[in-house]
Order: sequence, then structure tokens, then C-alpha cells
Amino acid sequence: MAILKIAEHPDPILEQSCEKVTVFDRELTRLLKDMYETMIAADGVGLAAPQVGIAKRIAVVDIGDDYGKIELINPKIMNSRGEQTGPEGCLSFPGLFGEVKRADYVKVHALNRKGKPFTVEADGFLARALQHEIDHLDGTLFTAKVLRYYEDGELEEMEG
Repeated sequence: MAILKIAEHPDPILEQSCEKVTVFDRELTRLLKDMYETMIAADGVGLAAPQVGIAKRIAVVDIGDDYGKIELINPKIMNSRGEQTGPEGCLSFPGLFGEVKRADYVKVHALNRKGKPFTVEADGFLARALQHEIDHLDGTLFTAKVLRYYEDGELEEMEG
């Protein structure tokens, strides 16, 4: 396993629409493991393939809850409802945080590393993380959705 280099803005790959995954092999499994290790090493809760220089529809999410690690191949939001507004950051924008409005609930259809379909339903922070990573696969950055940016130290004050 390896820690991959995270692409930082303004790397053009971050704003590309990614290709569907059609081959489910050892290389994909290795990439998923490396992406997960990279995300953990960077203290993130999600990572999309374009963030490590690969324009494929692949993402990993782990917000440290009961769901554990979620690997998403060719994910698609099938349903969403409600609204939440909260802080977001991005490993491709070190030190930048902003307030973003997202759906409070999402139902996501995706494939696992073997190509088998599954569905995940999420609300709150997990729904936010899933939407953020799926946006990456469409070339949409969180900065396009920021309502306002946080000043230095403002997030720490909010967390109390």
C-alpha cells in the first residue's frame, strides 16, 4: 500500500468529469486501498480518485461511524431531501473551509470493488461527505457551493 500525492487546486484534473469504471481487477482493489490509506494519512473523511490524479468515478468515505469504510464505484445519487448547512473543507484546498448547503438525506447507488451493486442511505454528516465526494467525480469543487468562507480560527471557536 502507498500514500498517494493529493492533487491541489488549481490542478485541472479536479475540474474534469470522470469516466465510469468498467474493469474490476486487482489494480482497482490496490487503488482503493491506497486511496483509503492516503485519506487517513491526510486526516480526511473522504477522497475521490481525481484528487489523486485519476479521472475515474471512484471514491472512499469514512466518517468514523457505524458505517466504517465505504468504497464507491460509479456512484449516483438516486434520491435526496431536506437541507443542512455546515462547514466543509477539502484535501485539495489545504487550510480552506467554508459553509456549504447540502441535502440532509441522500440515497446513493454504487458498485463495490467486485462490481456488485449496493445502496447506501445517509443523513447528516455522512450525507454531506457522500455528496462532496460525488461532486468531485463530476468536476464540481466545494468552492463552487460555498456560501461564505470561514476566517482563521473561526471553526475552532465553533467547536468550542
